Amino acid sequence: MIKIENLSYSFPQKDLYNKISFTLEDDQHCAFIGTSGSGKSTLIDIIMDPERYMFDGNLEIKPNCKIGYVSQFSQLDKTKETTVFEYLGEEFFKLQNEITSICTEMETSSHIDFLLEKYQQALDSLDAIGGDDFESLLNKKLNLANLMKHKDSRISALSGGEFKLIQVVKEMLHSPDLMLMDEPDVFLDFENLNSLKNLINSHQGTMLIITHNRYLLNHCFNKIIHLENMELQEFDGRYIDYNFSLLQTKIELLELAIADDDEIERNEAIINKLRFFASIYSDASNGKALKARIKIQERLEERRIKAPFLDIKQPDIRLTTYNEAEEIIALKVTDYNVAFDETLLENVNFEIKSSDKVAIIGSNGTGKTTLLRDIFKNNQASIEINPEIKVAYLSQLQGEILNESNTILEEFLSIGFETHEEIKSYVSNYGFEREILEQKIGSLSGGEKNILQLAKVAASKANMLLLDEPTSHLDTYSQIALEKAIENYNGAIIMISHDYYSIINCMDYVLIIEDKTIRKMRMRKFRKMIYADYFDKDYLEIEQKKKSIEMKIELAIKNTDFELAKSLAQELESLIKLL
Repeated sequence: MIKIENLSYSFPQKDLYNKISFTLEDDQHCAFIGTSGSGKSTLIDIIMDPERYMFDGNLEIKPNCKIGYVSQFSQLDKTKETTVFEYLGEEFFKLQNEITSICTEMETSSHIDFLLEKYQQALDSLDAIGGDDFESLLNKKLNLANLMKHKDSRISALSGGEFKLIQVVKEMLHSPDLMLMDEPDVFLDFENLNSLKNLINSHQGTMLIITHNRYLLNHCFNKIIHLENMELQEFDGRYIDYNFSLLQTKIELLELAIADDDEIERNEAIINKLRFFASIYSDASNGKALKARIKIQERLEERRIKAPFLDIKQPDIRLTTYNEAEEIIALKVTDYNVAFDETLLENVNFEIKSSDKVAIIGSNGTGKTTLLRDIFKNNQASIEINPEIKVAYLSQLQGEILNESNTILEEFLSIGFETHEEIKSYVSNYGFEREILEQKIGSLSGGEKNILQLAKVAASKANMLLLDEPTSHLDTYSQIALEKAIENYNGAIIMISHDYYSIINCMDYVLIIEDKTIRKMRMRKFRKMIYADYFDKDYLEIEQKKKSIEMKIELAIKNTDFELAKSLAQELESLIKLL
């Protein structure tokens, strides 16, 4: 379906690919992974429209390949007056009308041959999307997506997550040879995430999907393409097996690297001694021995292990507070109500202590973001924030917190940083290299913008954080870094999230939106609800055990206890077999 050979491409500020190659066969479902800003979306853009890009290397796409595409950004407002059925059947109705028009024209025209050719082309196009079975196919897809109830609803009445699924369904109904999707899972609630999984797994055709969602990665793909540090590698198989092979390789290579380092260090000591003797004694043999040792050292340095898929930049997210006060009531919400065309929330009451870490959960479109934004604005009588509490906010609408026309330097100068060097030092911890600090924020990837928001939130040293979908667009390494930062934070956090892992790993309890109000739910009950309604209990519990062992392996590697790391890896492998 696709063959890429030795493709290289650069932006003015940054190199993206260095002679990358891969193939994608018919009917493969491929996950496209890599850290934020590594160039995944750009590569999909190149595949869709290669003529727009000046790249080196070869890109071959199957002749007459029909490509379907789902962007990571929805365009809900453009179709607001259309029903779901009309929106999904747009091409079908257009072809039907065209066929009717051609038939009418044939009754009176003398150009029958031309019209017959047009008629056949329209029939072929109709047949390509299912022909007379189109509505039946549409209904099947809506049922898979659990959206049949919205068939006659206006698009404007859908939540953002529901509309994203509708976009996926629409592209699939066009029967593309190649389906490209850029983070289709962003902002989907638990139910819609399962629907997306069903749609992906039911699709007959080749798929290339950018995703960082750990649930989808483990359930939907038979091939992995990993782009990292300008290089790319392919893996035929499941993500969970690929991840394990990376971990095994990491243990082996780091063990070899330490042996290399020891040898380099020993050789360096010998070179220093020979230099010392050569400076005292003018003996030719000392000079020859020194030159020989220097050549050995050069060879050792050249062979030093370089592993682009193991040397992955993980942001160093540090969430700290400007003070450490005794535990107080940080936030009190009393009889809060919100309505737009209809009531979303009414008679909402809860309070948050200054050390509570709380997830707000609920279906797409139930008012979670509106509530969080109102808490941040703090201009309603129903919302009371303790005077000792300083609040910072991360928005799922990144332009709400970041000025996208600013450069990274300008953005941090505007919040109190005094020198360019201070900013460069600070943002380097978040993976932003010096060469992109003069880049406009609007040109960054979605993941990079969210990391930048996290850097701003951390710089505020606020003691209550309002985080709206903070893991959206983040690669898996950044998600894990954020989880660690949240665990170590000693202030209050209110987080909207549909990421089960982040909730389970970081939160004390959840506030669940049901029947237009909010109630508190302990984590044990939340787990039971998730097991009953959305995800398999055994799978999730094994995943938690797997994460625990992975953390122990990471610690063993850090302590250079490679025997323990290998032993734990065997334990991990047996767990993975259960998955």
